Amino acid sequence: MTGAPRIRLVDAEFFERPVDFRFPFRFGAARVERAPQAFVRVRIEDERGRSAAGWSAEMMMPKWFDKNPALSPGDNVEQLRGSLSLAIEGLGSLPANTAFGLHAAAEADHLWAAARHGLPALVASYGLALVDRAIIDALCRMKGVSAAAAVTGNLLGITDSTAPDLAGFDLTRFISRLAPAPKLAVRHTIGLADALNATELEPAQRLEDGLPQTLDEVIAAYGHRYFKIKVSGRPAEDAERLIATAAVLDRIPEEYQVTLDGNEQFESGEVVADLLDRIESEPRLKRLRASVLFFEQPIARADALSKSVAAIAERLPLEIDESDGDVGSFLRARELGYAGISSKSCKGFYRSLINRARIEKWNGEAGHARYFMSAEDLTTQAGLGLQQDLVLAALVGAGHIERNGHHYVDGMGRAPNAEQAAYLAAHGDLYENAGGRARLAIRNGEVTFASVLRVTGLGSAVEPDWASMAG
Repeated sequence: MTGAPRIRLVDAEFFERPVDFRFPFRFGAARVERAPQAFVRVRIEDERGRSAAGWSAEMMMPKWFDKNPALSPGDNVEQLRGSLSLAIEGLGSLPANTAFGLHAAAEADHLWAAARHGLPALVASYGLALVDRAIIDALCRMKGVSAAAAVTGNLLGITDSTAPDLAGFDLTRFISRLAPAPKLAVRHTIGLADALNATELEPAQRLEDGLPQTLDEVIAAYGHRYFKIKVSGRPAEDAERLIATAAVLDRIPEEYQVTLDGNEQFESGEVVADLLDRIESEPRLKRLRASVLFFEQPIARADALSKSVAAIAERLPLEIDESDGDVGSFLRARELGYAGISSKSCKGFYRSLINRARIEKWNGEAGHARYFMSAEDLTTQAGLGLQQDLVLAALVGAGHIERNGHHYVDGMGRAPNAEQAAYLAAHGDLYENAGGRARLAIRNGEVTFASVLRVTGLGSAVEPDWASMAG
């Protein structure tokens, strides 16, 4: 592939589509029943005057990007709108550059502008991430290539300019050797309010949509062997919840794997240690404890990167998620004892690739696989957003990925029938037809998405129905 072309952003706008949940999703102290999904549409132009359009999509989840209790869910969504507006303004003001060059030139100023508007780093990341992805999509369409080919051939012009710590590491060679696999195991989210057994549901709570509702039904329907368990930061209650969860998981005859997610609910490392003590002393949790891969973001972001967690990390690998507010977060976390970082499209396509390169570098220096990256969800919705996230997860070699959007939303929700039919036609390996609804096809605990990796653009052959959205 030839060198990275220089382009500029000539137009950008964003739209929203409401998403209703089948039942509430509880993570940390938040309980969410509905949220809008943002869609971004851009047009880029190269130095020869050729232009192309590109798209991206992401949920506007309240109570995750900013958990300030004084803010309402509506306030949180308004923050994300503000971040998108700032990203469009910033990127649109730049002269021609490579796709990554535009991101690198905009990143620091965007974070600064967002901070001036009182927007936390994660909120700032959201806007830049969505516009970046739409630009990547547009560039791939202009050149007639898949996103995987654009990354491995460095059509995006990725350098270490935003990560000087990678100096001396052959970043170009590293990304050229990425080999995205068209299949990922699905890690099912067990939310704090999710029913574990069918016997827990009252008749009035039973949905009549034909989809599994409780944990035991989910396992029977999809064949999951990977799970993500939300914990609340109250060790005694968490231990009891884990015992009840293990009673279901331990019925799986094959080996299963588990991750724990604190969603910032633990006040300190001492409280984390308390929970680990309870888990390790409880015979009913023996199999579950042996299956735990890592503990994701137990401590609130305000304190998570303020003191060493080495003592806890000796017992169980720790990962940051909400603390990943900028491209330097993983460096700071590593110094304190964290070994892992999450990949989420809402935080940045380039950030995940840079952090994955760091892991390669650090593990090479250490001589063993101490550092890791996992692929996590934000109730990512079927269609454009989900498919773009799958491309990224495959590129970083995740192996398994948290997916929960299909559990809390039936298919593609309010997407028009024609749009759902288009996804079924173009990406029939990823979806199944349920009476006209496009539902994620999970078989033997896995999703298959070869069509997503080979399509021209960033993951999707289907243009969203813009007329069905609010502008």
